[in-house]
Amino acid sequence: MKTEPKRATDAELERLRAKIGQKVTISEPPHLTEVTRDSIRHWAHATGDRNPLYLDEIHARASRHGGLIAPPCQLYAFSRISIGYRGGLPGVHSFFAGSHWRWHEPARVGERINPEVTFKDLIELPSRFAGRMFKQLSLIQFMSGAGREIATAESWGMRVERGAAKDKGKYDKTALAKPYTRQQLEEIAGLYAAEKCRGADPLYFEDVAVGSSVPQIIRGPYTATTAVAFEQAWGGLFIKAHGYWFDYLRRHPAAGIPNTYNIPEPPEAVHWDTPLARSVGVPEAYDYGPERIAWLATMLTNWIGDDGSLSELYSEVRRFNLVGDVTYCRGNVTSKEARDDRSGTVKVEIEAVNQRGESTASGWAVVILPRRGTA
Repeated sequence: MKTEPKRATDAELERLRAKIGQKVTISEPPHLTEVTRDSIRHWAHATGDRNPLYLDEIHARASRHGGLIAPPCQLYAFSRISIGYRGGLPGVHSFFAGSHWRWHEPARVGERINPEVTFKDLIELPSRFAGRMFKQLSLIQFMSGAGREIATAESWGMRVERGAAKDKGKYDKTALAKPYTRQQLEEIAGLYAAEKCRGADPLYFEDVAVGSSVPQIIRGPYTATTAVAFEQAWGGLFIKAHGYWFDYLRRHPAAGIPNTYNIPEPPEAVHWDTPLARSVGVPEAYDYGPERIAWLATMLTNWIGDDGSLSELYSEVRRFNLVGDVTYCRGNVTSKEARDDRSGTVKVEIEAVNQRGESTASGWAVVILPRRGTA
């Protein structure tokens, strides 16, 4: 079942552009429809988030929230196309490339979430390593069961003519992780042990200085198990088994990528199947981009504590995070502004860096902090 790399034809591009501005629906049900204690716990465990606002009911009840809330990026799990609608252009390689989140309120246990997805734009970009490359954007509105807008996210993915990217050797020089020594693993374990969540101890606007650093967190080394853990929490787009998978293939034959046994696998198998990842030009299985965005959000919510809130997060996924890679999440305060006598906003430059010193994701965030004497 060998498939040939596909190209983005003018006819397919015209058909896809005709959908810009339209609401997007798919026949597949969402992985989650309601915020539950279990779904929050699964997301927190999958992303390494230990914040008691998500896991400790007694702690959460004593907070200003009055009960458990969901981690901000868990909203990804409420729509299979929350990572950006990337329909059309059959057979043209697709990968997630970023999101711009804006949160208005936390998602609480018992809340039903109804996402609405609008196909926003298709932009052709210059490419140094492929044939034609396109940025495909969606706007996702996360509505509560009562009709309130809890959050919005602009998410986008890249559509790349896969054969050209592989033929030009884009990933030939990518350095793979080396086997870790006992000492290196002990150092990583030490960084995990040092990770702190501020919790009920307020971080005040007045106590944050421009130029100061946000406490770093570490994630990884990445493994296939890490990918499976995240898949269980997020749900994925193409993860199906047995007859459900073959039913899907009958409707969408281009979705299957042959593995080493010539069995069609979903595109997401590149996250745990190295030979499949190599078949699309990447030297090793690699992570989910939304994971790294969730890790960056965790770094920020650890820092701001229960009385702060994450208002906005913009992140571009720049490079593959391969199996074996370690990710260091870092932040630096770039500006601050008082909103009123009760709160202020702080802007933070954020970045995910691997053990080779390469930036794999970057962007910025805005957090809201209480002013001293008002928390």
